[in-house]
Amino acid sequence: MSWPHGWRPTAHQLGRSSRHMTIPYGRQSISTSDIQAVNDVLRSDFLTQGPVVPKFEAALGTRCGAKFAVAMNSATSALHVACMAIGVQPGDRVWTSPITFVASANCARYCGADIDFVDIDPQTYNMCPSRLEAKLATAQRTGTLPKAVIPVHLAGQSCDMAAIHELGQRYGFSIIEDASHAVGGTYKGDPVGSCQHSDITVFSFHPVKIITTGEGGMALTNNELLANTMSRLRTHGITRNIAEMRTITEGPWYYEQLDLGYNFRLTDIAAALGISQFQRIDEFVSRRHEIANAYNDMFANTLVKRPWQHPDSYSAFHLYIVRVDFASRNTTQKKVFEQLHAKGIMANLHYMPVYRQPYYQRFGYSSVDYPESERYYSEAISLPIYPDLSADQQRFVGQTLLEAIGEASEK
Repeated sequence: MSWPHGWRPTAHQLGRSSRHMTIPYGRQSISTSDIQAVNDVLRSDFLTQGPVVPKFEAALGTRCGAKFAVAMNSATSALHVACMAIGVQPGDRVWTSPITFVASANCARYCGADIDFVDIDPQTYNMCPSRLEAKLATAQRTGTLPKAVIPVHLAGQSCDMAAIHELGQRYGFSIIEDASHAVGGTYKGDPVGSCQHSDITVFSFHPVKIITTGEGGMALTNNELLANTMSRLRTHGITRNIAEMRTITEGPWYYEQLDLGYNFRLTDIAAALGISQFQRIDEFVSRRHEIANAYNDMFANTLVKRPWQHPDSYSAFHLYIVRVDFASRNTTQKKVFEQLHAKGIMANLHYMPVYRQPYYQRFGYSSVDYPESERYYSEAISLPIYPDLSADQQRFVGQTLLEAIGEASEK
């Protein structure tokens, strides 16, 4: 029996049929070239801050058409530093989507800002521009406009960034794209990350994302001042750039701390993996589309709602999210998840609305204000999607879901 590239069964799993092996919702695909790239750095003179990090930054920045790219140890760090760079501070307001990982909101809280949420579009599950516009009109009347808005490209599909950018120009807020899911995707023909409609775009390179550095992230921008500020903030607020120093340099050893920054740097070891993975980014995204199309065929003419794709967007398909009206199928969301997990299918839910988290509940958000997010949360399931998912495994996932909701599979 042959196994998907980059994946090998454990000794325990060898005694089980392939259908009963654990199938995660996402996983990395590591090649021998990836391993060799990391090994080369391990044998080099630089493990942390050497020549590989700027090479990775240049490669991704060039692909996306952004003038500057700043690599960091996570997308969370990149979001935090992005908020700092645009001047988010205590007393400011930042708005994001409720259907996202908590980092999209936490980054503003790290800066002392207040967070609010904009309900999602019922088709794309991204921030709804019309709801954003209505919320901005109210905020203008009450003097509570946001300093920044953080749209989230859920599952790899870009938000309607042209509409959000127009609102940003009208109401005077900065825009940080949380594109953690979307590296390799496009919007209106331009790569996500071009920053044509935003101040900063942030990518994630966590192992379940499109490409991985183990842990890592990157912030892209076309603004040199923002790029220089983020570069300092990721390195304790320190600069060695003479043009930025406040006093005359005292010698070649001299540096200055200009800001209270952090140690958010990416290592050369991680960047080497990122550069190697980057060589296969188109292959990875294409493969994800193949899997998404196969799922779409499986769920045609069923009550499983497939992910809708906006014609302006080419998704990176980090996630394949379906929705099911569980009540109409005489079952529950929890029961279906338990049935999938019992078969070794590690389906997930992306995401529980952020305002439902205990930390955020203390701020008094009401679920009544986010009806589409609530409906989404009650119906969503993220099914396994990653390059090494085999056709047999995918059929098993689809058949198991259909059986769990009481539908016979014809595929």
